[in-house]
Amino acid sequence: QVQLVESGGGLVQPGGSLRLSCVASGFTFNNYALYWYRQAPGKERDMVATITSHGVTAIAPGSVRGRFFISRDNAKSTVYLQMNSLKPDDTAVYYCSAVVVGVQYWGQGTQVTVSS
Repeated sequence: QVQLVESGGGLVQPGGSLRLSCVASGFTFNNYALYWYRQAPGKERDMVATITSHGVTAIAPGSVRGRFFISRDNAKSTVYLQMNSLKPDDTAVYYCSAVVVGVQYWGQGTQVTVSS
């Protein structure tokens, strides 16, 4: 079965960096696009970044562009989200996702808290 397991979240001070990881299993990783979403308390889950099976990336417009970067390592079936210059508004649960044969799968999420 498809599984997505995120890690790398935590508490970081404003201006700091974190790298989130998501290890995937249960499908042919190389063939699928991967996504990072985030959901802040009381808000909807929003897409943050995408990477195609060929490694083409896209970052959501707005405050994360230029600070967040997505990458993948097909040999490790892992997708990453590098987050720099973090702000308190980046506080959220971060999820990775994949759409496999028309079904969207989610990881359990990893909490990122940006606070001094």
